[in-house]
Amino acid sequence: MQEFDYIIVGAGSAGCVLANRLSEDPSVEVLLLEAGPADRNPFIHMPAGLPRLAGNTRINWNYDTEPQANLDNRRLWWPRGRVLGGSSSINAMCYTRGQAEDYDGWNVDGWRWQDVLPYFRLAENNERGANEFHGTGGPLNVADLRYPNVLSETFVDAAVATGIPRNDDFNGARQEGAGLYQVTQKDGRRHSTASAYLRPALARPNLHVVTGALAQRIVIKGGHATGVQFRVRGNDRIVHARREVLLCGGAVNSPQLLMLSGIGPASELARHGIAVKADLPGVGRNLQDHLDICTLVEIRAPVTYDLSFFREAMVMLRYLLTRNGPGTTNAAEAGAFVRSRLAQDSRPDIQLHFIPAMLDDHGRRKLPGRGATIHACDLAPRSRGCITLASANPMDAPLIQPNYLSAPEDIAVLREGVRISREILSAAPFAKWRGDEIFPGSDVQNDADIDAFIRARAETIYHPAGTCRMGNDEDAVLDAEMRVRGIEGLRVIDASAMPVLVRGNTNAPVVMMAEKAADMITGKFRVPRAASEPGRDPGAGRDSSAPSPRRAAP
Repeated sequence: MQEFDYIIVGAGSAGCVLANRLSEDPSVEVLLLEAGPADRNPFIHMPAGLPRLAGNTRINWNYDTEPQANLDNRRLWWPRGRVLGGSSSINAMCYTRGQAEDYDGWNVDGWRWQDVLPYFRLAENNERGANEFHGTGGPLNVADLRYPNVLSETFVDAAVATGIPRNDDFNGARQEGAGLYQVTQKDGRRHSTASAYLRPALARPNLHVVTGALAQRIVIKGGHATGVQFRVRGNDRIVHARREVLLCGGAVNSPQLLMLSGIGPASELARHGIAVKADLPGVGRNLQDHLDICTLVEIRAPVTYDLSFFREAMVMLRYLLTRNGPGTTNAAEAGAFVRSRLAQDSRPDIQLHFIPAMLDDHGRRKLPGRGATIHACDLAPRSRGCITLASANPMDAPLIQPNYLSAPEDIAVLREGVRISREILSAAPFAKWRGDEIFPGSDVQNDADIDAFIRARAETIYHPAGTCRMGNDEDAVLDAEMRVRGIEGLRVIDASAMPVLVRGNTNAPVVMMAEKAADMITGKFRVPRAASEPGRDPGAGRDSSAPSPRRAAP
């Protein structure tokens, strides 16, 4: 049996970070297992290649939810990265962190805003330069858009015309407002965690990467995680961990693998004949996601990204020659964080993503003509769902039950999202571009009709979280250092560990969480430890070099 100090399961946003940071110590051996292939598909690296990745099941887990009772009994498509870099290799590259209050609200020692901001800065190389909120010199490159579409600029002007403040930095002093997103790109190419963290570390002799390796179970002996069983090229193998197994499968796959290994609700495990190693009722529970609704309008001039085959070829040629032009677009170029009339506090409760093209069914269905799309998502959903097993066979996809709109407040927030989107598209800056409304359509005006539209067309915006949450109560799966309760030598490090979904895109927070977890694992802290961290004297105060917490504008 092969032995390694650390075995990392999943080479996604967190796994690639850990592979880099842990292998910096040449005295330890690190194994990284990834179910998918290497990230060689050229459309991964060309930002505008994003639509070409949507239906690629080779690099996508291609999940579907259970039928959603409150969404016309539809099964919603859940794309998740199954490739080096994970979902950071197939996402829209928007760099957002959420609100300071999101992390304070987790109520987990060591995870308040003052604790996590230094790790955001540590991970980041922001091309604008360093300041109180941003870092330079980190592995993950954060850049301004190279070639924003004129409609994206128009969206920002239109949002401002409706009373939304302009905001040039969603990760600065305040999140609220409208602006262009910064993106995880470098030199006009996608900068996934595979590019940012894994590739620079591949030359290290103590880092071993195996692709096409489907984890089947964590090997547990005497309450200790001792290794991982996985299948590669049709053969089952077991590898041993001298120190720890680090599970980085994401909000769907991490709880699935825990349950397959006998860690989870005893009744759920017994239903599939799986021996219980640790009865943890919280595994797979607390599933949260940002549900999203799109408003589409026609655009009268040929300025959108609804391109003919010939124009697409010209865009690609320009990109290959210059690393500029529309080929660098992340699609969701502009956006806004807004407080609706239903907001319960000072934080935005709706996020907008603007796309200068018509987007329907995740881009899988092409509509005729030219148009623009505003996504509006509920940033603080009350609905909670779960991940459960379909069977004890690791080859079978788990059952995904988000229970969308089970909390009645959630549809009211999405209704507000439609209203705000319509206001922006009807504002004066769009006058010279705007044609007829495509969705919801001019005949959809009253609340009942808008609700019916939402139930018929709402989709995920790809931010599942919470299914192996950290916490101090008996239902928490992980402690404050991301260790699985009741099992030694096992941690879960990914979005499933979030107690509550952050108000924004989840990729940057997961990178931060992995950076922080690396310090917890090694015990070598690269940033000053705040007073709220485990093991610190609360009376010792906060290091003066640590930035002050960010607060939302009132």
